[in-house]
Amino acid sequence: MKHIQTRFILFAMFVFFPFLMEAQTVAENETDSLISAKDPLVQVSYRKVAQSDLLGGVSVINMEELTKKNYNTYSLDNLQGYAGGWTGNSLWGMGDYLVLVDGVPRDANNVLPTEIEQITLLKGASAVVLYGSRASKGVVYITTKRGKVEPLKINVRANTGYHVSKSYPEYLGSAEYMTLYNEARTNDGLSLSYSDEAIYNHASGTNPYRYPDINFYSSDYLKKAYNRTDVSTEITGGNDRARFYSNIGYYNQGDVLNFGEAKDNNVNRLNIRGNIDLNINDFISAYINANATFYNSRSANASGDNYWNSAANLRPNRVAPLIPLSYIDPNDLASWSMISSSNNLIGGQYFLGGKQTDMTNVFADYYAGGYSKWTSRQFQFDTGINFDLASVLKGLSFHTQFAVDYSTSYTTSYNNTYAVYAPSWYNYNGADVIAGLTKFGNDEKSGVQNISGSTSRQTIAFSGYFKYETAINDAHHFNAMLIAAGYQQTQSEVYHRTSNANLGLQLGYNYKGKYYADLGAAAIHSAKLAPGQRSALSPSLTLGWKLNKENFLANSSVVDELVLSASGSILHSDLDIVYEDAEYYLYTSKYDQADGAWWGWYDGAVEHSTNSKRGSNEDLTFIKRKEFSANVRASLWEKLLTVNTSFFINTMEGLLIEPSTLYPEYFFTYYPTASFIPIVNFNNDKRTGFDFNVTYNKQIGEVDFSLGVGGTYYTTKATQRDQIYDYDYQKREGRPIDGVWGLKTDGFFQSQEEIDGSADPTFAGTIKPGDLKYVDQNDDNLIDEKDIVYLGRGGWSGAPLTIGVNLTAKWKNFTFFALGTGNFGAYAMKNSSYYWVYGERKYSEVVRDRWTEETKATASYPRLTTESGSNNFRASDFWMYKTDRFNLAKVQVTYDLPQNLLQNFLFKEISTYVSGANLLTISKEREILEMNTTSAPQTRFFNIGLKAVF
Repeated sequence: MKHIQTRFILFAMFVFFPFLMEAQTVAENETDSLISAKDPLVQVSYRKVAQSDLLGGVSVINMEELTKKNYNTYSLDNLQGYAGGWTGNSLWGMGDYLVLVDGVPRDANNVLPTEIEQITLLKGASAVVLYGSRASKGVVYITTKRGKVEPLKINVRANTGYHVSKSYPEYLGSAEYMTLYNEARTNDGLSLSYSDEAIYNHASGTNPYRYPDINFYSSDYLKKAYNRTDVSTEITGGNDRARFYSNIGYYNQGDVLNFGEAKDNNVNRLNIRGNIDLNINDFISAYINANATFYNSRSANASGDNYWNSAANLRPNRVAPLIPLSYIDPNDLASWSMISSSNNLIGGQYFLGGKQTDMTNVFADYYAGGYSKWTSRQFQFDTGINFDLASVLKGLSFHTQFAVDYSTSYTTSYNNTYAVYAPSWYNYNGADVIAGLTKFGNDEKSGVQNISGSTSRQTIAFSGYFKYETAINDAHHFNAMLIAAGYQQTQSEVYHRTSNANLGLQLGYNYKGKYYADLGAAAIHSAKLAPGQRSALSPSLTLGWKLNKENFLANSSVVDELVLSASGSILHSDLDIVYEDAEYYLYTSKYDQADGAWWGWYDGAVEHSTNSKRGSNEDLTFIKRKEFSANVRASLWEKLLTVNTSFFINTMEGLLIEPSTLYPEYFFTYYPTASFIPIVNFNNDKRTGFDFNVTYNKQIGEVDFSLGVGGTYYTTKATQRDQIYDYDYQKREGRPIDGVWGLKTDGFFQSQEEIDGSADPTFAGTIKPGDLKYVDQNDDNLIDEKDIVYLGRGGWSGAPLTIGVNLTAKWKNFTFFALGTGNFGAYAMKNSSYYWVYGERKYSEVVRDRWTEETKATASYPRLTTESGSNNFRASDFWMYKTDRFNLAKVQVTYDLPQNLLQNFLFKEISTYVSGANLLTISKEREILEMNTTSAPQTRFFNIGLKAVF
């Protein structure tokens, strides 16, 4: 209780502190903002620097300004539209980036855009070196809003909008499914499963309860649109002595499902964020940040697959989920007696249908299975003190930060069981009647609330650093930092804590703001490695040159700013010290009895053998990111055009493997399975690429026009691999890291004669006309693993080319904003159950183009089969498609009420806006890219909002 009381007191202080400070603030507002808007400060590692002094590998987004014209619901939404280097899910295609919120490792989705001042993308190794091992693949640094020296300001924003589904999968109805399933049976030489009469009855639709035809995507089950509404209030202000900021926000979002308990599915979030900055005296300042976020999510229970998995798997003719009571014979007293005792008569008109093979289904689950509520709480607190040590040494200061975060989540549920009823139908005078019911299961509502899925996480972070800045003769400028930092995360049911500790040193010099040199180094430590291997030094050197300050450009009418920089770095990382989901003790040998053989050493005794599973390697060491990067930043024609571009070459060396070719074969046995082969540092990867941002700003008549174009292009290569292949085309070394591999196809087999004269697939069952034919790459007359070739890049950490375009046009009080994003150069496989249809799987529209004797000349899909389809349904170029796309991601129109209309009102500013998100996808494969099959449909979001300042 004491902790709870303390938290509420703290948050009450953040909420009411602004009003207590208002009187002082008004008197001192003339001192507002000494920071020049022309050269804003940018958050980088442990410090803020003027944007003009950035030396490369860094991109910055002013979220506070962006939110004025682009309302968003997710903090990292479409960042590639504003900043080069972001591929949509990684920085420079490297994967596991670190998210820091106000300097502490936190979740990006726990901060909404309205709470954010700035997002800095630290891409280059030189930009992240001071953060040590855990930041070796880049940092997304989110800086939340803070109070300013200004009178009390209250900003209220309200939004409401609707999600509208883009598209639904198209599965075959019952009659068509049954017809084609019969065809599949015939193809396999089996008897038919469905009679013509049964197919006709399902097709006629005269009694969908006796002859069901379930469409999961009909309006019976899905809403046309569902709502999202949010409200947030920001309170800010302060004076030279104290500044404050508070943000209180709430949102609620519904769900597309529209029946049973699922009709009330929703997610809601309440947040309270606040901070206070204090100048305690002339040489000590301090701050306190706190945040509490309360998440709740309500959903219907499902005893098996959830709704979307069921939609992809449950065949349309299996079972009628609801059957009207009116079909029961009035004279069937036994059935009426059985039904009258049911707790689950839906709307008083329907009972739950089923049968012995389908005693549960997702519809009955959502009507009668109860509901669950997921609850999550996040409490975040950090504080820091800054000391100006000019009395000791001019330009010297000391800064500390300490943070403690807690997050918990759990699920509470009411889990009910229910009965379903299988009807016995007969026809009386042309009408279908239920003459009897068979009951399966029982209706039980215990009323007991169950608790499950309890998880917790604690993060403790600390940093302390000395900072020194000085200048000699206003020409030689020196700066330095000495840093000690670390954090530790503890998660429930995870034995080892995630820890990061490092010492950092930064030394910087510039001569007259013209020539720059910056040295960064971090001494890191990791418990993942053996004693003696747990420490390493990561150095980085950056050189920069401001050409616009040279005499030959000083008076240029074209060049406002031109900065060149280059960096070389070697970062040591333990991020990729992981193998088969294990991270710790990989350097030790491993023994177990899990799959040991049973041995009889003497009569009547059988013992389980202990087997070696892995050898030891105490020389296992850090993975190294070696990088060279160069950057050009320019401003031309009085900021008519600004350019920021980076080029990078980096390698990840020493990635972990359990080698198969580096040790003799006798280090491994197949029975019993045993190995003395250790995990070693061996594989190397290479990435080469560039990113860019170009912004064009011009006033055309009465319109202020701004166009920004950004992008990232990179290639990947596996430069070293543990491999032995017979043929060069099989080798992974020299190929892209994100390579898609599979077989090359040569159309369909058209006849048995063609099959007899072709290479024999070794992985398939019976091959028949209509099956895929593969290219025999090595001419050995067999189709096997040796015929697999490189097919294209998968773009798993971002497509090879990512682009973004943003357009802003301001005319009088109107602002028009549009955002487009694009991904190009990657491929994917159509390998979900929607496309790979075999066995007892549900049939989708793709099977309509199947191979038959009549359609062999035009077919684009293999023959149907009720067998495994092991020949046809495997990775090959037949199933590949390009993921190239351009998205119209956002359009928003904002109107600001003229100030002269607000002079006699309480409000200082009022803005209203309408927007649409995820509006359009331009792609040859648009239908595939916009369709989800085992998850909720993709949506367009249409929103209307109002912002008022008073």
